[in-house]
Amino acid sequence: MIHKSIKLSCLTFLVPGLLYAQDVKKLSLQEAIALGIENSKNLKLSQNKIDQAVAKLNMVKDNVLPTAKASFLYNHAEIPTNTLSIGDADPIKLPKRADAFVGTAAVEELIYGGGKLRYAEESTRLLTDVANLDADKDKEEISYAIINTYYSLFKVLQSKKVIAQNLESIASQLKQSQRFFEQGIVTKNDVLRFQLQQANISLTDMEAENNRKIINYNFDILLGLNENTQIEIADPTKDLKTIGPLSNYLDMGVASRQELKQLDLQNKVADVNIKSVKANTLPTVGVGANLYYINPNGSFIPSANQYIMPVTIGANVSWNIGNLWTNKHKVTDARIQQKELVIQKDIFSDQVKTEINRNYQNYQLALNKISVLETSIAQATENDKLLASKYKNNVASAIDRIDAETLLYRAKINLELARADAGLAYYTLLKSTGKISQ
Repeated sequence: MIHKSIKLSCLTFLVPGLLYAQDVKKLSLQEAIALGIENSKNLKLSQNKIDQAVAKLNMVKDNVLPTAKASFLYNHAEIPTNTLSIGDADPIKLPKRADAFVGTAAVEELIYGGGKLRYAEESTRLLTDVANLDADKDKEEISYAIINTYYSLFKVLQSKKVIAQNLESIASQLKQSQRFFEQGIVTKNDVLRFQLQQANISLTDMEAENNRKIINYNFDILLGLNENTQIEIADPTKDLKTIGPLSNYLDMGVASRQELKQLDLQNKVADVNIKSVKANTLPTVGVGANLYYINPNGSFIPSANQYIMPVTIGANVSWNIGNLWTNKHKVTDARIQQKELVIQKDIFSDQVKTEINRNYQNYQLALNKISVLETSIAQATENDKLLASKYKNNVASAIDRIDAETLLYRAKINLELARADAGLAYYTLLKSTGKISQ
């Protein structure tokens, strides 16, 4: 019975751990982008804005359809004093009560409104295109956020690998120093120095693991995954892209940035608005038909010849002549608004070029840093081997040995970080051109 209770106790402690065990999901960079876009709440909100714009467009289209309305009225009157005498004429006798049914039906169609309905539809269609570009821009931003987080996680994981190598190496050095101390070759102070170095590296490893957990959690939220999912990533820096001429990226940015496309569309909207304002000076023409049903008889369904049903057909021409001299200032105001959009595009075009140039230079710098760090690792490796040999021969001190090893592993970590920074810098360059998906 004791053994069974022990087993049950063990299961009691193990089950919660199993319930909260982390799921592991392997993702390449492109898979992470696709998953993040699929689950993005911001993109769902962007799609809702597009749906709103399409709904407004459909409502504007409905304005060109004819309007129709119908009504039916029942009226009952009580006439207590129903005799009317005027002078010497015979008195007029009215009934004590009366009922009447009156019905109307009307259909109207605007034949010509100066083109304002057509301009309204065209303007709304262009604004729908602007909403689509907004969604494209949000998609670019979300893709870049995913890429940024992916590279941040890669940095931490690569740092932890180098730290683990460093801990393994320092453990070996500690054993060696303890052996030398037992042999009387080194002092106790040397052993303590290696122990202190091991403790410092362990603290660095704890900080790196804490950062990994934070980034992993944020990544789960960003991708729409369960918050306990542990993400395993591939090396996104295996094939760093070669860079083309700056002019290629400048041309790409001018042609592809969503903000510039939006300004072009808004300029077209402003042009349509000018035409719509000008249309205020034109007349409008409409046609309509009306059907009336007048039944003064008390019966809902009267006998023949006791009700009338006239039908009228008419046309209406309306022209606000005063707009011929009061509308010109409205047109001037609309043109000023359009000119402001042109100026805004010129300003933003310069900002795009400046941004692209900065990101282009940063990517080149990142690539150059990798070359320098690769050389420094070769030098640090040679220096580490030299100091290791000198320490074994009791020629170099423990401080020299630790410094050489520290320089080597710091160079290794810096190289991993530089490779990650270069990969992210490339995507930052693409983002500034509006083509992060390339």
